[in-house]
Amino acid sequence: MIAENKSKEEYKKVGERIRKIRIQKGMTQADLSVKVNTGLSHVSDIELGKSKMMLATFTRIAEDLQISADVLLRPDIPEVNNLYRNAEILEDCIPDEIDAIIKIVKELKATMHSNKNIY
Repeated sequence: MIAENKSKEEYKKVGERIRKIRIQKGMTQADLSVKVNTGLSHVSDIELGKSKMMLATFTRIAEDLQISADVLLRPDIPEVNNLYRNAEILEDCIPDEIDAIIKIVKELKATMHSNKNIY
């Protein structure tokens, strides 16, 4: 019984995080339901923690919200917080821009490592 209540609470927390991020992204429940290919009432139930979702649905939600599953599942873990602390600098970038920025940073890092005597 305790494990079942804890499980329900976890689904509710994940649903609250999904709702918060969806709203931050300017999406309605209807928008998300279309993208995820599920019913509007199912999205509502997920956000309220009333419904369990299949892994495939969870994955589509994370992808369509363009957010890591870590943020939805365990945002209080320090590694997750540190990973995404500076992510807002990229939040208005399209995927191609993010890829280019990552490539530039990798090249800069390699240059810095090869020139350690300079720094």
